[in-house]
Amino acid sequence: MSLVPLVTSAQFSPDDQPALTQAVQAYGEVLNTWAGIGNSPGLLATYLPFLRRLNGPGALEGRVKDLVAVRVAVLNHCRYTASHRCTSALAGGVEVDELAAVADGELEGFTELERLALRLAEEMTVALPNVPVTEGLTGVSTSLRDEVQRRFSPAALVELVMCISMWNALSRFHRVMDFELDMPKPPAPVEARL
Repeated sequence: MSLVPLVTSAQFSPDDQPALTQAVQAYGEVLNTWAGIGNSPGLLATYLPFLRRLNGPGALEGRVKDLVAVRVAVLNHCRYTASHRCTSALAGGVEVDELAAVADGELEGFTELERLALRLAEEMTVALPNVPVTEGLTGVSTSLRDEVQRRFSPAALVELVMCISMWNALSRFHRVMDFELDMPKPPAPVEARL
């Protein structure tokens, strides 16, 4: 059961109504995460455009964004986020067997850049919270940090780090909020890792 009430369309603040209208036109319904966010007037109006921009076309390939988002969702054991991100990835052409490999942390079969992005997603999700500043200023291994800096353009690297960070925040938000699924269940091999 959700930690907060799920507000109806009519209960969203006037500031949130334009963003909500646009989102419902795209998805056909008020998603549970939005209905939860609606409890904080004005937040949805900021959240949706930012998320749309981050997940939309940019310097970083959409496929990479989808892969790291699924990996972060699995590492945080969030079924709701995994449901959304797997749905997005499948719609973008990622195959179920690729999602299964991402869930298992199996990087063979992915491009060098995809593997690098997935390694960064794992370090930022699992290692970073456990590395005190005295042991590593950034919380990410120097070798990995140097490698991503060499391989990705500054614009793509900002999008990659922001995407990983955002899905860490959202998967933790979704998990604690305990939203019921409003998109298809994650594919079975992904679900098994949650």
